[in-house]
Amino acid sequence: MPQKTGQTVLPPASQTLEEIVRRLETGGALLPNSPDNLIEVVGILKSYGEVLNAYRLNLTYIAEYQFLVLFPFFKYFNGEVTASKLLRHWWHDRINYEFSEYCMKAMFWHGGGKLDDYLDSDEFRQLAQKAIQAKLAGNPLMLGCNRLFPEFLLEQVRVMAYYSALGQFWTVMSAMFLDLSDRYDRGEIQSIGDVVDHILVGLVEAASKPIVYQVKIGNQTYDILPASAGLTFLMDTAVPYVEAVFFRSFPFRGTVTYNAQSHQISADQSQFCYGALYADPLPIGGAGIPPTLLMQDMTHFLPEYLHDLYRMGLRGEEDLRVKICISFQKSMFCVTTAAILGLAPYPITTTNPTEQQANHIYLGSWVKRLADSRLITLQND
Repeated sequence: MPQKTGQTVLPPASQTLEEIVRRLETGGALLPNSPDNLIEVVGILKSYGEVLNAYRLNLTYIAEYQFLVLFPFFKYFNGEVTASKLLRHWWHDRINYEFSEYCMKAMFWHGGGKLDDYLDSDEFRQLAQKAIQAKLAGNPLMLGCNRLFPEFLLEQVRVMAYYSALGQFWTVMSAMFLDLSDRYDRGEIQSIGDVVDHILVGLVEAASKPIVYQVKIGNQTYDILPASAGLTFLMDTAVPYVEAVFFRSFPFRGTVTYNAQSHQISADQSQFCYGALYADPLPIGGAGIPPTLLMQDMTHFLPEYLHDLYRMGLRGEEDLRVKICISFQKSMFCVTTAAILGLAPYPITTTNPTEQQANHIYLGSWVKRLADSRLITLQND
């Protein structure tokens, strides 16, 4: 397997945002191409793919089997509750599924796409009420509560819809990242551009994949997100996910005050910049930092060539989670590049001057939005 080369071809520290735009226009990515960047990105996406597979299985289990279970004590057990598994859970020798719920809540809060619109529609209300009535049949107490507070259980069904939608999104992304790792091992992925191309092709292939959600109650199946809603993978899960998790998210408890009177967080939800592309890697490992859970999960699946690269660093494995976080941010800039290129008004390879100008303006707006992210810092890492 490849080792740290010590030879990198990185842009100068004075690189401007306009130079990054030009790199995108000539087939490059937000992240510069270098041997070490390639090792980090592919290796971390290999680990991330394994973790996402575990996350999506749990999200799908919760959506299908914990529907309107108000106190789901064993929701992280995927239906297999044993003494040994319970002990490992208490000892924290497990996958941290709480992080997948953190991402789901970010999507649910920020909304976006037709999924968010559909969950406010009359059709959804009618379908959800049918499922609610079926679930509560024979439970007069809960039926009475539902009549008194008709929005409460309806909101829980909306949350379940996001569990399912995120699980379906991560099913595609997990397979995509693991396939990337396999192609790298076969020598087919040799640059950051190849990584972006692989992700872009995967996004395009899955773009129109329908997002549907049904629950089985008794012997009957109830639609929650029917095929007739026309929800699709790219525009209704992938794009809202990038917006909510990569860009916005929400402040981490313990690091930013939630006192609105102090004005330390924006009152405008659209101005939040706490997502994966903006987060400071240094707090990783501290209590109350959600990404710590993801970084810990990824320590279990690091390919040896990436682990070796980390060991060669100044602190060895003492700051392993911080190193993983930096690599993860690099990989997410590659995913973001693929998403940006896939949504461009015209193909990046166009030779039409008018189309090139439209693309230039489009790419410039994205890069400007990323100016305060980790983008500039990672140009020379």
